[in-house]
Amino acid sequence: MKKRRYFEAAASLLLTASLLCGCADGSAADESAESSETEEVYQQTLTVEDMDYYTRFKDAGLSINVYNWGEYISTGADEDTLNVNAEFTKLTGIEVNYTTYPSNEDLYSKLKNGGASYDVVIPSDYMISKMIKEEMIQPIDLENIPNFKYIMDNFRNPAYDPENLYSVPYTWGTVGIIYNTTQVDVPEEEIDWDILWDETYADQILMFDNPRDAFAIAEIMCGYSLNTENRDELIIASERLKEQKSVVQAYVMDEIFDKMISGDAWLAPYYAGDALTILEENEDLAFVVPASGTNLFVDAMCIPVGAKQKEAAEMYINFMCEPDIAFANIDYICYSTPHSAAFDMLDEEVQTDPVSYPGDEYLASNTTVFVNLSDEANAQMQTLWTEMKSAQPENTNQWIVPVFLALCIIAMIAILIRRYIKNKKDIF
Repeated sequence: MKKRRYFEAAASLLLTASLLCGCADGSAADESAESSETEEVYQQTLTVEDMDYYTRFKDAGLSINVYNWGEYISTGADEDTLNVNAEFTKLTGIEVNYTTYPSNEDLYSKLKNGGASYDVVIPSDYMISKMIKEEMIQPIDLENIPNFKYIMDNFRNPAYDPENLYSVPYTWGTVGIIYNTTQVDVPEEEIDWDILWDETYADQILMFDNPRDAFAIAEIMCGYSLNTENRDELIIASERLKEQKSVVQAYVMDEIFDKMISGDAWLAPYYAGDALTILEENEDLAFVVPASGTNLFVDAMCIPVGAKQKEAAEMYINFMCEPDIAFANIDYICYSTPHSAAFDMLDEEVQTDPVSYPGDEYLASNTTVFVNLSDEANAQMQTLWTEMKSAQPENTNQWIVPVFLALCIIAMIAILIRRYIKNKKDIF
């Protein structure tokens, strides 16, 4: 499964120490080292700063509903990893009903239609500002989230929530291209967004199944802003997406994991954190952030209007900001962290990884953060997206049947004319 960078480093150090000690019984030393490693790692992971804070609802029989992206929290599925939700319940007595969604649009639709009640949701930046505008999420009491102190300065007071009233950052990252190096014979530095339109890889290309991310790629290729509201530019971007349909195998979100890992597809755009996880499952895969530009996103924890357990939800958000918990999550899902203590716990290789933590200069010159578009622009994009998805792919194959029918009609007309002429000759 995922490469546990922190745990593997600890194991290596402990094993080296035991060998240097020259223990007479090597197997016993190894066993002792392994036991010490396990004990130390779990003790660190389970440590919280203020135990009393989490006792308020210990015997109240409460439960909260958490709605998050798929593959976006440490579940304890791998050895030496933590089941974060289970640990929260053990610590607080609060049960966590945890469900997932594939896109911001799915989350928005679920909340807007009132199909379910949630206490904590984790949307992306532009969706947060949209939901603030539509009064779908409520202010958070930061007095109940003392661990907010760990959020890095450059992730405070963001454009989508200028006063930090409605959200607490969870992760951030960029968008790039995952590709199979055994099938895509193009140097990394030459790979750009246009490769997702390349007929050489027809039926081996995956595409985002949500309009904002898909339109962003087309907008970059057209030289437009990722936040354009110009009607003509949105139409032209949708035409580019229509042109791509003939080479797209499928429009996907979380399905990308199985398809890319198994080799059922060779190219796909996706989020850097998930890409790193996918790469660890298939050594033939690589990831590149196109030089022409990309989206920089932030996902943050929010509390919807109508949440039944607001204080318990704030306790959950604070728990997610505990240094050891923030580290467990970020180490498991491989996204970038806005949490200073969790970042300090990463090893140097990860801290300097240009995919996970590109430098400030690169981010300033090569990335754009989504902003919430106007209602009119959002409606137009959604309409164009629906029309694009339902349109027939524009390729030569689509003309085979109509051309064949036309030729048949011409042949029939020719036969009828010939018979008519023959019949006239027979009469005279």
